[in-house]
Amino acid sequence: MKSPRVLVAALALPVLAHAADFRSTRDPATVMYDAPSARAKPLFVYGRDVPVESLVSVEGWAKVRDASGTIGWMSSKALADKRMLVVRAAVADVHAAPDDASPVVFRAERNVLLELAEPATSPSTTATPGWVKVRHRDGQAGYVHIAQVFGL
Repeated sequence: MKSPRVLVAALALPVLAHAADFRSTRDPATVMYDAPSARAKPLFVYGRDVPVESLVSVEGWAKVRDASGTIGWMSSKALADKRMLVVRAAVADVHAAPDDASPVVFRAERNVLLELAEPATSPSTTATPGWVKVRHRDGQAGYVHIAQVFGL
């Protein structure tokens, strides 16, 4: 018979292997509720393209976590598959190449939204480890340190 520790570790493996599922808000006024119901208490209203981590999906609702760590429920219809990132650092330098020595294309302040410009299923599978290619809504693109953004 296996020890309880081995069983607990075996049960935890699938959870640890699960990649984060990030989505973005679809509507200009997406509401986060404290329960999966439109009659539940509204907690926050988010603008369009705000990245959230989808934790659980239940009957048309998604339990999500935002960049600040707040957890609540959003209608699944209010979420898009578009991959957006939000700057978590006070200021993030976006470089022309994935190298600190490369020229800075632009600087993005905290809470600025950036579109993910390269496919990534996790931070370790980006084309350039430790960096991610992003695009600002004005069209400028470059590379930012993964640690400076939320949404991966």
